Amino acid sequence: MTLPQFAFIKANWHADIVDRALDGFLSEIPAAQVTVYNVPGAFELPMMAQKLALTGRFDAIACAALVVDGGIYRHDFVAGAVVDGLMRVGLDTQVPVLSVSLTPHQFQETDHHKAIFRAHFVEKGKEAARAAKALVDLDRAETRAA
Repeated sequence: MTLPQFAFIKANWHADIVDRALDGFLSEIPAAQVTVYNVPGAFELPMMAQKLALTGRFDAIACAALVVDGGIYRHDFVAGAVVDGLMRVGLDTQVPVLSVSLTPHQFQETDHHKAIFRAHFVEKGKEAARAAKALVDLDRAETRAA
């Protein structure tokens, strides 16, 4: 049986924080099984996830972004649209799509907050990897049983 293949899509906004999710993901899944994609921001995650899911190359897809209140738009609207879009991609394509897309209510561009969220994204990346592996294992077990 071939090794599972995973896509990891990450938004470039706040890359110094978001990229830590990839670090966490790669601590659980070998890099040889992960193809990394960058998109400009969180809003682009669902479209890229859909394109990748439809290729049939990936057993699961993880997406990471940090959506913060920039004072100009409703960040909760963006975050909701992103998570809803990712869920729809997974349901429509039957490829698991996991979200490491976080929307803190009190994020500030301080060293303290950045350090907290960097560490948090590492943990969330690990959690996404474990969930992705578990879902792939379940799918493969179901396929063998059928």
